[in-house]
Amino acid sequence: MRASLDDVCGCFPTGRHYPGIADLIALTVSAVEGLSAHLPPASKWVAQKLAVIDFETTGLSPQQDRVIEVGVACFENGQLSGLKNWLVNPGIPVPEEARAIHNIGDEELAGAPPFAEVIAEVRAMVEDHLPVAYNALFDRAFLHAELTRAGVQLGDQDAPPAFQQDVSWVDPLVWVRELHKEEAKHRLAEVCGRLGIALDNAHRAASDAEATGRVLLALASRLPELYSELIRIQTQYAARQDVDMAINFRRRI
Repeated sequence: MRASLDDVCGCFPTGRHYPGIADLIALTVSAVEGLSAHLPPASKWVAQKLAVIDFETTGLSPQQDRVIEVGVACFENGQLSGLKNWLVNPGIPVPEEARAIHNIGDEELAGAPPFAEVIAEVRAMVEDHLPVAYNALFDRAFLHAELTRAGVQLGDQDAPPAFQQDVSWVDPLVWVRELHKEEAKHRLAEVCGRLGIALDNAHRAASDAEATGRVLLALASRLPELYSELIRIQTQYAARQDVDMAINFRRRI
């Protein structure tokens, strides 16, 4: 049986004290890249406050496209503790191909505020929360692009973890690809169907955010318990999955 970090006493099984071994283990845990300074590396991530973030956008490029809807679902101790969405005026037309996905068009956004005007509310909701998103690189890139355009400094260490450039987000998609390898489809709606999780309004930000949080919690028993291990192993899985997808893409050419 493998002992947890809580069981480490600085001793070998013989009982002989070995000064520094507990410190060495703690240092190894905290040395994982992408951890938030707001959260203890050796804490159980599922007990932390989670902020699941989802965006609907005008397209796929964080530099050229814009956010049109923000959804945040907060979870605490495994329970939904907050849910909110904001419509955002992107300042550019919504392409028809994007509207066909989320059914949000220019007329719905005409009276909505620009992203810069909702930042304070979003920040207050995600403060001190561990950021989560399904296909996190997409939502993280859009959030940081919008913050940069609004003049927000991403290097501010007092900012929420989601607002910091060097903090990794928890990504249920990476874990779904690993744990559901036998399944051909890993889209959020399909995963929710397999897990029996309701997703009544797919491709709307708040609904997707809540469903993503419930998927993550449904998988929690099969994930590493410690925050640092979750991020360390997720990073390894994501890198390998990127390579596998690149190889499969080349084979199809």
